[in-house]
Amino acid sequence: MERYEQGREPGFAGRAEAARSADGPPPRPLTPPVPALPADDPLDHPAPAAATRPRPTRLASRPRWWRDRRRRRLLAVADATVAAGIGVVIAGVAGAPAWWAVAAVPAGVVLAKMLGLYDADHRAIRHLTVDEVPAIVVWCAALAIACALLAPETISVATFALVVPPAIGLAAGLRAIARVVWRRTTPPESTLVVGTGEPAEAIARKIVLFPDMHLELTSTHGPADHLERINGDGNGSIDEALSGIDRVVLAWSGASPAFVRRLLEHCRRHEVKLSVVSPFRGHARPAMRLSQVADLPVLEYNTWDVPRSTAALKRGFDVVISGLTLAVLAPLFAAVAVAIKFDDGGPVFFRQRRAGRNGKPFTMFKFRSMDVDAEQRLPGLVDLDALPAPMFKLRPDPRITRVGRILRRFSLDELPQSINVLKGEMSLVGPRPEEVLIADRYQAEHRFRLAVKPGVTGPMQVFGRGELSFEERMAVEIDYVENISITRDLWLLAQTIPAVVRGTGAS
Repeated sequence: MERYEQGREPGFAGRAEAARSADGPPPRPLTPPVPALPADDPLDHPAPAAATRPRPTRLASRPRWWRDRRRRRLLAVADATVAAGIGVVIAGVAGAPAWWAVAAVPAGVVLAKMLGLYDADHRAIRHLTVDEVPAIVVWCAALAIACALLAPETISVATFALVVPPAIGLAAGLRAIARVVWRRTTPPESTLVVGTGEPAEAIARKIVLFPDMHLELTSTHGPADHLERINGDGNGSIDEALSGIDRVVLAWSGASPAFVRRLLEHCRRHEVKLSVVSPFRGHARPAMRLSQVADLPVLEYNTWDVPRSTAALKRGFDVVISGLTLAVLAPLFAAVAVAIKFDDGGPVFFRQRRAGRNGKPFTMFKFRSMDVDAEQRLPGLVDLDALPAPMFKLRPDPRITRVGRILRRFSLDELPQSINVLKGEMSLVGPRPEEVLIADRYQAEHRFRLAVKPGVTGPMQVFGRGELSFEERMAVEIDYVENISITRDLWLLAQTIPAVVRGTGAS
C-alpha cells in the first residue's frame, strides 16, 4: 500500500537545508555598482549568498581536469578488458596467433573513442552507463566484425552471435564498475549554485538524491549577488567566487542571454564547468528534441498520439516479461508467502482499488506489507480532505509489519502486480497507480497521468520514489506520458534496479 505526502522527510529536509545553511563567512561586500535593471527584474529581490562549508582550495599539483582524465582511463581499462576477450575468443576459433588477439585491445579503445564513449561524462551533469548502451552495442558488434573479417579463417554467424551478446553485457557491467570505482576514489566536484527560489532548491535536492552525479554543493549565491561579481571592476570579485569551484549550476528562470554569456566567459577563463537548469518544467517542458532552422534553435513539443505500433510493442513486451517473471520467480513468491504467514498469520496478498487508464478502477495485487486492519486505521492517521496536495506518505508508518519493512525496502511487495500486467490493467512501466480516493481529488491539470496504463515501475521510482514532492512527481510523469517509447521503457527498467538497491524514498 503506497502512501505519499507532500514535502520531504525530516532526514532529507535536513540534508537539503544543509545545502543552504551558512557555516563559513559570508562573501565580502562588493563595492562596484550594479547596472540598472528593469523594475520587474527578479534581481530587484536578491537572495543572500550562503556557503555550506569552507570552500576547498584547488591543489596546485593537480591538472585542471584530472577527475575526468582518471574516469576516462578507468573506462579505457574496462573496454580494453572486453576487447581482449573478444580478440582471444575469435583468435581461438580462427586459429590466429596470440599477438593477433592482443592487437584487438588498442583497436577497441580507439573505436570506443570514436563512438564518444569517453567524452559523454564530461559533457553532461549526469551521465549513466545505461545511457550509452546503444553505443556499447555498436562498439561490441563493430569490434567483433572487424576481428572476424581480419581472422585467417572464416568465422560462422553462430560463433559471432555467441560472442557479441556476452561482450555487450560484460562491457556495460565493467564500465558501470569503473564509474563506481571512480566515485569511490575521486572527490566530488565542488559546485556553486547561482539562483534563488524553486529552481535552485530543486537542483540542490537533485544533488542529494542522485549521488551518481558526484557533486558536492559548496555554496549558493543569489543571482543579483553574482551579477555584481560579474560586473565588478577587474576580475577580483569573480575570481573569489570561482576559487576552488569545479562546476557552476545556473538555476534562475530570469537569466537573460547577456547574463548567461558573461557567466560563460568567466567559467571558460577559469576552466569551470557550467550547467544551466532550463526554466521549462512540467507541462511547459518540451520533448527531448532540438531542431534547427538556419541559426535559430527550436524546441519541439510532443502533441501527437502514441503510434499504434508503439502501443502494440509495449503490450507484447509487457506480456512476455510479466509471464517470465511469474514463472522464474515462483520460488521467491513462495518464500515471501511463507514469511508473511509466519510473521502474523494474516493473508498473503493485499488487494486494493486503484485508478487505471482514464481513471477506470481495477483491483491491484501486492504482497501484504501492513497490518490486516491498515485500511481501517488510515482515517485516524491522515485527513485526506486536509492534504495540501493529492498525495501523502506516512513516515514512520506504524502499520507496516516486520516482514513488510523488508519487502518495501527492496520493492518485493510489488511483484504480484505482474498479474495485473498480464490482465492488461497495468504495464511494466508507467505512472504509479494511485488510490481511487486520491485520484478523485486530482485537479484537471493532474489527470494527464491517467491517460496511460499505470506501471509496476516508472519515472517516480527511478527519480526519487517517496522523496519527490507532488510537483516533482508530476513533472517526471508528464515527461514520460508525453514521450512514451520502448527505448524509454527499457531505460527505466534498467534504472529501476540501482534505484531499488539505493533504497532512496523507500519505506
